[in-house]
Amino acid sequence: MTTTPAAPAVPRSAIVTALVLVTGGLAVIFDSTIMSIALKTLSIDLGVPVSTIQWVTTAYLLALGVAIPVVGWAQARIGGKRLWMIALTIFLVASILCSLAWNAPSLIAFRVLQGIGGGLMMPLMATLAIQQVPGGAGLGRLMAMVSLPAALGPILGPTIGGLILSFADWRWLFWVNVPFCLLGLALAWRFIPADGPRGKPALDWVGLVLVSPALVGILYGLSNVSQDGGFARPDVWMPVVAGLVLMTAFVFSQVRRPGSSLVDVGLLRRRPVASASSVLFLSGASLYGAMLLLPLYFQVVRGMDPLGAALLLIPQGVGALLSRTLAGRLTDTIGARVVAIAGFAVMGAATIPFALADASTNQWWLMAMLLVRGFGMGAVMIPVMSVAFVGLAHDEVPHASIITRLAQQLGGAFGTALLAVVLELATEGATTAAGVAAGFDVAFWAAVGFTVVAIGVCFALPARTAAVPAAA
Repeated sequence: MTTTPAAPAVPRSAIVTALVLVTGGLAVIFDSTIMSIALKTLSIDLGVPVSTIQWVTTAYLLALGVAIPVVGWAQARIGGKRLWMIALTIFLVASILCSLAWNAPSLIAFRVLQGIGGGLMMPLMATLAIQQVPGGAGLGRLMAMVSLPAALGPILGPTIGGLILSFADWRWLFWVNVPFCLLGLALAWRFIPADGPRGKPALDWVGLVLVSPALVGILYGLSNVSQDGGFARPDVWMPVVAGLVLMTAFVFSQVRRPGSSLVDVGLLRRRPVASASSVLFLSGASLYGAMLLLPLYFQVVRGMDPLGAALLLIPQGVGALLSRTLAGRLTDTIGARVVAIAGFAVMGAATIPFALADASTNQWWLMAMLLVRGFGMGAVMIPVMSVAFVGLAHDEVPHASIITRLAQQLGGAFGTALLAVVLELATEGATTAAGVAAGFDVAFWAAVGFTVVAIGVCFALPARTAAVPAAA
């Protein structure tokens, strides 16, 4: 009789490191989502149109994307612990400056600085934790801890933002970050193991010059899709096409310089990294696309105010919390493929009721489905983020972290853009509440389609994630 193997133990040092990283990382994740509910308030208080204040979010996301590719080089140059503390300090200072902004341009400029700090921190969170478990023992449960902020941010961020705007000035949106940053710095100084520089690698300027405008072009173009005209707008397709051309040139430049590349794209030749990156692209599209649809659905179709819509999304966050420990343990025992497929299946099934709903659908039923959807969402992220790092050498982990983080970031931008266009086309000309609700049904069916495609890609994931000896 066969038995399920016991889950490998996670080293205590890795658990401590993960908890310290989560403390500081919460500030970045919440800040990435908390502003979504504040744009109208900022537009009124700063006396600028929404099209201008939208750059508070867009500039932050662009800076976040541009900073990610340099993390591998910076960690090798100055050490992971030191880079983490520098990035967290940048984010802390930028948060305080944002709270002191005197007009829209100053706020946008300080948000760029915030994005640089956050962009350095996001892939570094996974890297520093995973490097504490050579061979990949217990990666599933470790990633359940490290990825906790990423699961909670999209759910709790808008809720926190709504509560602050209901009782305080918008400047307090940025002061929320300060306690997390200060506590994160103190804990990092005390508990994160010191790792000095690994030589003095030269910065790949060619790669940086290619990838930075490539990411800016793609992310900026996709951010404009929600406006009238969709993908046919020149400020959508032109920067996206230019970005894709530059990204292609970047990939070729990295392949030709395997020893000194900015990002080791050669890791995509390995099945775990390539399949995990593909699934993370689709999971990013599903997660962030739903972040667009769900609040709008509750506001437009159900007539809720922004805070009420944000509060109704809390069950999804609760579901994500409930599944994390189980998903981590199952990933370490039965493998990533089964857990990821099951998670996406649950996500898709729980999204279908929204595709069948109208203005009269029972609200408690929809909230129950959000709880189930969150359970599936939490179950998906753990195995996919874990499997990409199994068997990698110490110096390869930062590059895999960069690749997977960029895949999720670009997938989120693509999913949001595509669902915005679907929603616009589906609701165009609708003059009744029933017509608008039917348009949202079409958009939710498109979101279900993301999960179906993701299930198919999940079959490329390795069946088991058994640990292997790490290279010296």
